[in-house]
Amino acid sequence: MKQSLQLRLGQQLTMTPQLQQAIRLLQLSTMELQAEVQEALESNMMLESHDGDSQDASEQQNNPERQESTTDAIDNDMDFQSDDSMPDDLQVDSSWDDVYDSALPLTNQAISDNREYEFQGETTESLQDHLLWQAEMTQFSPTDMAIAMTIIDSINEDGYLEIPIEEIYNGLDPDEDVEMDEVVAVLHRIQQFDPVGVGAHNLIECLSIQLNQFDPNTPHLAKTKQIVNEYMELLGTRDFQQLKRKLKVSDDELSEIVNIIQSLNPKPGSQIQTTPPEYIIPDVYVKKHKGQWKVELNTEGTPRIRINQEYVNLIKRANNSNENNILKNHLQEARWFLKSLQSRNETLLKVTNCIVDRQEGFLEHGEVSMRPLVLSDVAKAVDMHESTISRVTTRKYMHTPRGIFELKYFFSSHVGTSAGGECSSTAIRAIIKELVEAENSMKPLSDSKIANILSEQGIKVARRTVAKYREALAIPPSNERKRHA
Repeated sequence: MKQSLQLRLGQQLTMTPQLQQAIRLLQLSTMELQAEVQEALESNMMLESHDGDSQDASEQQNNPERQESTTDAIDNDMDFQSDDSMPDDLQVDSSWDDVYDSALPLTNQAISDNREYEFQGETTESLQDHLLWQAEMTQFSPTDMAIAMTIIDSINEDGYLEIPIEEIYNGLDPDEDVEMDEVVAVLHRIQQFDPVGVGAHNLIECLSIQLNQFDPNTPHLAKTKQIVNEYMELLGTRDFQQLKRKLKVSDDELSEIVNIIQSLNPKPGSQIQTTPPEYIIPDVYVKKHKGQWKVELNTEGTPRIRINQEYVNLIKRANNSNENNILKNHLQEARWFLKSLQSRNETLLKVTNCIVDRQEGFLEHGEVSMRPLVLSDVAKAVDMHESTISRVTTRKYMHTPRGIFELKYFFSSHVGTSAGGECSSTAIRAIIKELVEAENSMKPLSDSKIANILSEQGIKVARRTVAKYREALAIPPSNERKRHA
């Protein structure tokens, strides 16, 4: 087969670096955008942060075209000269402090009056750290301390001992000459640590340890311990009639016993927070002003930045030195970055306004008035691609009078109604939640009954769909929701 040269014409889409940067900034969350802006400030000498107290700086932040008009003069007919503000000679009867601001160290009083205290973050303590601290405060012998550390290391996040006590005993150093009774005694001591109930092997033991901390004069305490030790299965299935026969108690007495058990913590280790809290910074604020819902960007979420005009003035039109070219490249990158930020803000505002227009019912009346909405609906309304809508609504949050919600929250599928309309799945979940909250606890509504009630309201929902929505709301089935009078 001979080799030959062929000329072909074709078209293809090319993603420029500027477009890549704009897309990347669009999908960043507020926290990630802050880090990106900070990195740009550190890497690009043409960018500087500004507090925003100047109207001119604010206009430059929101109007990159104005920055272009000021920096385009560099490439036209202006010749810049450097301005050295330092005088050649200081006057004989003057000092350095008379001309320049001194940088004397602040006194302790000045520091205490003017210093802004920075938030240093939070330190989280694990359950093991919390238990070890209590073990160190306990008068353990060196041998008992080694046993306690082994036991504490075997306790999981919920507070339960994951391995049998015999395995802990067999894993100890044989040279220590430790008896099984000593290991059991240390375990019992740890089970009295805070939170009470840690170190238990199972739920029954955990609840029993907590009940042992109650005042012996607590009413029905003996019957409560009897249920925990003998009839937990009946309590789990809500067989209150059988429990009354077994314990020979009245309805009121059984109700008090059940309330005591419900006050116990089945996972005592969960009381110790092991993960730091995640704070959400809203990207937009939605407020009602003169009867109209208005959308505003959260300008405090990201630092205000602008192009440093002093560095711009250093660029000379007739100078083609390497340093001058570096300055020009930094200037061009800074302009691209500001344009990308402006594009991100405009797109976010446009999409949020569209969502607010569609979901005014939610803002006015809550979840029951949520309208069905999908990405394609917003994409058509704002004349953008669905992928762009997906990027701009991911990890972006809206602050409303009803709380802070991710923009994705306002998108939901729909279910047909008997009148030929559509009902949002979010609204259906809200209706199910209201029905469950208003139900008779002695006769809770089943999934079929809820489906029939929705059908009477004109919403066509199958029983399996009701079960799916109920599970999404973390609502247990009807047999588990049954309460005793």
